[in-house]
Amino acid sequence: MKILTLVRQVPDAEARVKVSGDRVDLDGTTLVIDGMDEYGVEEALRLREAGGVEEIVALAVGPKKVEDALRTALAMGVDRAIHIETDERFDAVSLSKIVAQIAGSEGSDLILLGGQEADWDSQALGAASAERLGWPQLTWTNELKVEGDTLTGRHDVDDGNEGFKVALPAVVTAQQGLNEPRYPTLPNIMKAKKKELRKDDVGSFGVQPAVEYLGAEIQTRARLNKMIDGKDPQAAAEQLLDLLRNEAKVLA
Repeated sequence: MKILTLVRQVPDAEARVKVSGDRVDLDGTTLVIDGMDEYGVEEALRLREAGGVEEIVALAVGPKKVEDALRTALAMGVDRAIHIETDERFDAVSLSKIVAQIAGSEGSDLILLGGQEADWDSQALGAASAERLGWPQLTWTNELKVEGDTLTGRHDVDDGNEGFKVALPAVVTAQQGLNEPRYPTLPNIMKAKKKELRKDDVGSFGVQPAVEYLGAEIQTRARLNKMIDGKDPQAAAEQLLDLLRNEAKVLA
């Protein structure tokens, strides 16, 4: 079995970002693998460790700096990587066309990716990729096991959690709770430098973004700059609650 796992690069959750003109300026910002995509990479590695997985390939579509995310995936244990280098911003549905073509050319049996992309805040990529390939899709997965050509596991649904069984090939979206991603070790970081990281031309896929990116803004709130007298703890607590509820509007 061959696994294709998608890697997206996003700002670290605790990193500060700024807007320059109509663009988000990420210069100097710490960038990492999208958390949900990282669960997908880790699960691919665990399935290989359980046996039956021939190869794991990581795919990334984006600018040159996305190489760092792919190197991290290689250091975690992925066998090789493919980088579609482009400065174009592809929406989830357009991106799915590239994912589907790579899955076909690589002979992938299973696609693992994050359940919701942090940069687009979208859940569409898994569904769109599955539709293009004509494969079944399992979403919000929290348990996976491969038995021959059959994939079994559990995933979250509106009414709780349910088990599933599906014949491969399939598309699976990962989430927090599926596993705990490993940290790359120094020996594996060194080995990753020798692993294949192939560059493909985005023009060969015949894909154009369907959504035009116009601009960006960061929501900010002015500070109230109010000091609370702490001499009377009970009165201070009541005043704080009143400010949070009626001025900051963060409490119902």
